[in-house]
Amino acid sequence: MTSLLILSFSSIVADARVLKQVREFASDYEVTTCSYGPAPDGVVDHIRIPDGLSPHQVDWRLMFLRAYFVSYWKTPAVRFVKRALRGRRFDVILANDLEAAPIAVTERARRGVHLDLHEYTPLWHEEIPGWMKRRAPYYAWQARRYARRARSSTTVGRGIAKAYAKNFGLDPEVVTNAAPYLEVEPGPTRTPIRLVHSGVCQRNRALMQTVSAVLQTRADVTLDLYLTPNDPPYLAEIRHVAEASGGRITVHEPVPYAQLNETLQKYDVGIVVIPPVNFNYRWGLPNKLFDYVQARLGVIIGPSPEMVEVVRGRNIGTVTTGYEVVDIVRTLDELTPASVDRWKAESDCHAAELSAELQIAVWRRAIDRLAGRSAP
Repeated sequence: MTSLLILSFSSIVADARVLKQVREFASDYEVTTCSYGPAPDGVVDHIRIPDGLSPHQVDWRLMFLRAYFVSYWKTPAVRFVKRALRGRRFDVILANDLEAAPIAVTERARRGVHLDLHEYTPLWHEEIPGWMKRRAPYYAWQARRYARRARSSTTVGRGIAKAYAKNFGLDPEVVTNAAPYLEVEPGPTRTPIRLVHSGVCQRNRALMQTVSAVLQTRADVTLDLYLTPNDPPYLAEIRHVAEASGGRITVHEPVPYAQLNETLQKYDVGIVVIPPVNFNYRWGLPNKLFDYVQARLGVIIGPSPEMVEVVRGRNIGTVTTGYEVVDIVRTLDELTPASVDRWKAESDCHAAELSAELQIAVWRRAIDRLAGRSAP
């Protein structure tokens, strides 16, 4: 069997996108994974990166001097992975995200490297001037020097693909963060209409805007939040508001991804209104949008262009006119059980089309092409 290394500076068992890669290739490739956390099911070997090591633990003095080469290869997580891979050789490497690219392309895989870029890393925190001054050039260096040495690449949306093509000469295909297809049926919508949001709790995602809108709307709605504690002080603020909401807002602990769809099916509308404070948010096409579709919910989104194309093109929900509280309130005020039922029905009609199965075929073609299993 052809050997395939899947490399990711994440915990694969908790990373829905990379886990889909493992599940796709474990049956007919000899898959080794290298990541944080335990081994995912189906692999022949797993290299576990110690939790205390991060590819972002760079030497700031070297960064200040723009000594990027030394800075990257001295990073503790990078040094660990290079040592762990010493003496191994793989036919194909599937590297996830930009920080894995230098390792992947210098490992001399027999048949080449495929790079999956989960976002546009050079503008990761575009809204923070200090980050742009110190970090952005470092990631641009990684893209120029290493990423374009991969034989093929993919990313999560067209806007990000165009930026990598324009600025670094890559030609990524698009694999959205679609969720696996599920055979479920939408349930009837009653009052109160149950809104849900699942995902990362970070201040720059402005979740409090949605919380405030739910408290101000005249529509009979509730909002349940399933949030990971990425920003504990901000999460505490949201919890404080929820506790004073009289049951209209509820904050839950996050649920494992394997249980997420079953949890979401209890609701009527998934809501995701993230202001475009940086490039990746502006062109975002998040997995939660596709999770809501597979749970057969309607969706409410902000006017983010790639999400708008998905939602309006299929009538699976509605789009707010902006990202402020007043814009969200105006949209919520117009909600009715009948309109939500229509969105749910359209989600059901388009669930197969928007499922992961069609997207994963892009990875399959790319990896098989590298492995010599298909015509170039």
